[in-house]
Amino acid sequence: MASQIAQRRNFARPATDELKRKSVRGGFVVVAAQGAKVLLQTGTLVLLARLLSPEDFGLTGMAATLTGFLGLFRDAGLSAATVQRLEVTHEQVSTLFWINLAVGLGLAACTALLAPVVVRFYGDPRLYWITIVAGTAFLFNGLSAQHGALMSRDMRFATQARIDLIALGLSCAVGVVMAFLGWRYWSLVGMGVVSSILTTAGVLLAVSWAPGPPRRGVGVRSMLRFGGLATCNSLLVYLAWNAQNIFLGRFWGAHALGLYGRAFQLATLPVEQFSSTLGVVAVSGLSAVQDDANRLSRSFLRGYSLLVSATIPIAIACPLFADEIIHVLLGDKWVEVVPIFQLLAPTSMVFALANPLSWLITATGRIERAVIITAVTTPVVIAGVLLGVSHGPTGVALGYSAAMLLILVPITAWAKQGTGITWSGLWNAVRKPFFAGLLAASVSFSVKAAFLDSLAPILALTLGVGLVFGVYTCSLVAMGQKKLYLDLLTELFSKGR
Repeated sequence: MASQIAQRRNFARPATDELKRKSVRGGFVVVAAQGAKVLLQTGTLVLLARLLSPEDFGLTGMAATLTGFLGLFRDAGLSAATVQRLEVTHEQVSTLFWINLAVGLGLAACTALLAPVVVRFYGDPRLYWITIVAGTAFLFNGLSAQHGALMSRDMRFATQARIDLIALGLSCAVGVVMAFLGWRYWSLVGMGVVSSILTTAGVLLAVSWAPGPPRRGVGVRSMLRFGGLATCNSLLVYLAWNAQNIFLGRFWGAHALGLYGRAFQLATLPVEQFSSTLGVVAVSGLSAVQDDANRLSRSFLRGYSLLVSATIPIAIACPLFADEIIHVLLGDKWVEVVPIFQLLAPTSMVFALANPLSWLITATGRIERAVIITAVTTPVVIAGVLLGVSHGPTGVALGYSAAMLLILVPITAWAKQGTGITWSGLWNAVRKPFFAGLLAASVSFSVKAAFLDSLAPILALTLGVGLVFGVYTCSLVAMGQKKLYLDLLTELFSKGR
């Protein structure tokens, strides 16, 4: 169905009485879609792990140190600026569209110019064309940035989910076919480029808005400032989260980086993907009620509780069944990944506790605070990585996890200041999931030691994960958490006006 966005001169948000219903339904849609995406990505990883080598993954990881860095500037933070504003005009969004397109072209050109630097830094000539081809995705990202932002403002999350799933499914199919035909690392590059093309095409077809010419004096200066600060924050986050890839690739080579990359992906993929996708819904909804402190606090804490609740059983199962997970998903040639995976497991919990704070900061326009927080904490994370790099991938995993745990409390204290969110509110949001998790971990550890270790890996994994989630869910229901989920389901299936 064609979007009605084009019919408006100003891009207002849904009516206030519709916000809760749209937020809940949007949250349900992205959670369901994210579950499907995680299953699809995991299945693709299982296939590619058997068709490709750690070196193939490592090579694309090396190229990603540049493309990932440049990717921080792909929309110059202007998508977030469009979503965060209470109201934007057609002229403002049109001007931002042309800025985004120019940025995309510039980033693709920068990728080509800097490809020789990547080759020299890592000492592998294969990286030249890998980097250039991967950089073409910036062209498509710039073309659809503002259309995607308008879709988020209109809370059309079901449409976005369909686009993402179709693009992911087709790009994964392309990657697997290319790997089967012997294209090795090019299959990974192809997946990324095809995904960008398909996503852009889907967004442009779904949002029937056409930009006008760029104009000066339409009030975009403050939006550019917001976008610039958001980009600076993303740059600092990138340095903190990707220092391990840079140093491992430089000092230990493609094989070590390939091992670490698969461990990091498995340890953080479900939580990071779920958090980032749910964040699209959360930022849009929280931005709309940013002037109502009580509604802002209630909405944030509910989203915070849901994300933490969904993460805890994953954080328990990953280290407890690490051997079985790696054996079943990646195969015997990836056995070196097991200790790295176990050491990285705590980061999933840190992400779940820390990432929602960025929703709150962005929605309330406190982007300067985000930049300062990240600037202070990034050196701590880099120091942790540097302390462990001499011990290879396991040392880096230990240093990274320790640093992330160290900065969690200071980040939380700083981020919530002046927002109406209290420590008691945060504790009440996670208290029941926390105790349910402790019970699930204790029961599962005991059963695994007494019974599951003697079973075949796939059977032990199936029974073990089922036990973790079963005990955890029953504990939550027994603690009275059932009402929260019933309220959400009631709102989900309620009829709009």
